[in-house]
Amino acid sequence: MVLRKALTKIKFKLMQTLSSDYVTHAEIWLFTTTLFYFLMNGAQLFETMVLIPKWTANPPESLQMFKGKYAADLKTFWIVTHSLHEVTFIAAIGFCWQIGGIRNALLILFVIHFAVRVWTIGYFAPNIIEFQKIVNGEAPQGDNLLSRTQRWKHLNYMRVGIFVAVSLELLALCIQLMNMR
Repeated sequence: MVLRKALTKIKFKLMQTLSSDYVTHAEIWLFTTTLFYFLMNGAQLFETMVLIPKWTANPPESLQMFKGKYAADLKTFWIVTHSLHEVTFIAAIGFCWQIGGIRNALLILFVIHFAVRVWTIGYFAPNIIEFQKIVNGEAPQGDNLLSRTQRWKHLNYMRVGIFVAVSLELLALCIQLMNMR
């Protein structure tokens, strides 16, 4: 009860110092980045549940979806999707800057997101590019292709799980921000 009263006082003071327009802009950008994150997660989940099990099943035969003139190449899609999302994420941080608790949580989530993106660029992207080169005869297959694709698949489960967790935290921040009014 005492904690609830203290939080209500803090909320009241905060809302007195922030204009309604400021909070509205903060809500818009936080909701926008959360929406982008959920859309991105939908694509990640589809890819993880539908496409990845197919191409990791029995390489090099199962890598055929990456071969030839009509090969699946999701690189452009992921570059555009992540770029748009990261712009909205940075905007959300900027528009929530004066709301300390939200700002701090967004900064932590951005660091987590950025770390997973570095992991993606450092591990996932180079490996899938090599798998594509192997099936197109541009790189040697090597001895451990099956174990490499399986490792990629299992680490991807972790990566997507982290992205989904960030989405859920963004949703919690949206609710928290709405409850500040």
